Amino acid sequence: MPAADRTARNPGWSWDPSLYTGSAAFYATGRMAYPPELADAVVAELGLDGTGVLVDVGCGPGSLTLLLAPHVARAIGIDADPDMVAEAAKRAAAQSNVEWRCMRAEDLPADLGTVDVVTFAQSFHWMDRPRVAAHARRLLGRGGTLVHVSAMTHRGAGTDGPPWDAIDDLVERYLGPVRRAGAGTLPDGTPNDENVIYRAAGFDGPHDVELPGRVVRRSAAEVVASVYSLSSSAPHLFGDRLPAFDRDLRALLGTAEFIERTHPITLHFWRCGREAPAD
Repeated sequence: MPAADRTARNPGWSWDPSLYTGSAAFYATGRMAYPPELADAVVAELGLDGTGVLVDVGCGPGSLTLLLAPHVARAIGIDADPDMVAEAAKRAAAQSNVEWRCMRAEDLPADLGTVDVVTFAQSFHWMDRPRVAAHARRLLGRGGTLVHVSAMTHRGAGTDGPPWDAIDDLVERYLGPVRRAGAGTLPDGTPNDENVIYRAAGFDGPHDVELPGRVVRRSAAEVVASVYSLSSSAPHLFGDRLPAFDRDLRALLGTAEFIERTHPITLHFWRCGREAPAD
């Protein structure tokens, strides 16, 4: 990484291992959980019946992996951040059909063999997308499905809830106006035009299913964790100014409980209706 399309968009950025350094535990508590309806929709669409193999690529602390694991025989979560993998393993201690691998998505297919479902949830944009999409297509059998989950779980929709504008201003005061990401910056944000890439990799679709937002309650501590769960405000970026930033952030939020409406979630189902393109 980066792929040519990422380089054209973000010439000053390439992936590095510090992208989410220090964020794993915060990610697990600060991101709003995927609702049970997400699993229901995937089960209904794919006819999951407790058999088959699922690979969750860029699994983080296992938020999606653990939601879908009860509906397959074997679930494998992979992530490049060792702390994310350790956090996922800790949260999954009671689930015997889940395994975790610390590896880059670009290193697939490894020794996984043919699988039935590949999922990406808030992760694909960090990868060498053409390369990883091609790897995913080769992992899947002819009847397999790729599920791309479009979601935003660190903050809600609308203007109610936590004072996100003030939080953004505070982060900017400490880190500057250009979005940080690992050792580099992302002045233009991350790419989101994955449809062309998936089709070029041999997928047909997508068939989209949208889940509506819902109302959740969040403590001030959960909102703090949400801030640290972001690549753009991961704890390591603040260096020796982290204690001061943390004091200012907690003072801004106080001890309030916030009510927030989540963003809708869209599930994009991509089918393997054609043979995978040759290498």
